[in-house]
Amino acid sequence: MMDFLFSALSDHPIREFSPGDLILTQGDNTGHIYFLIEGSVEIVKDDVVVAKANEPGAIFGDLSALMSVPHTASVRATSPARFHLVTDPADFLAKNPSVSIHLCRLLARRLDAMNKYLVDVKQQFAGHDHLGMLDTMLDTLIHRQPKARQKAPPSSLRDSEILD
Repeated sequence: MMDFLFSALSDHPIREFSPGDLILTQGDNTGHIYFLIEGSVEIVKDDVVVAKANEPGAIFGDLSALMSVPHTASVRATSPARFHLVTDPADFLAKNPSVSIHLCRLLARRLDAMNKYLVDVKQQFAGHDHLGMLDTMLDTLIHRQPKARQKAPPSSLRDSEILD
């Protein structure tokens, strides 16, 4: 089933990790994506294990690479693990539409799981006014298509024009 994926990755280097090794570190900005070949990992955010994965084809570092932001979580090997490393994800994904679709499906499953979780939390705390912001957040996640982030234009003021 993952033949298309590993075929597309065949020219990319393989990295091996031992149990306890960090594959990605929260806050770092490598721009790399790792594709799990075999092994198991845990995803850690702010020192809390939020997920575990062992499915060949699982992708890590995708959010950071796609949004050009630091890694939002750490990924740590819990068994010997092997990954294909992609150091130029934008080029790789552009040249491999089937891998891009695979990534889209993984991201869609993550978003669906988050939506289901938020609905569950909302149902559990129905009638509690202090969770009004959850309503807003859920509505935003379900309906809003966020715009790409843009850098602010450089200031047109000269240093001498800035008043104290």
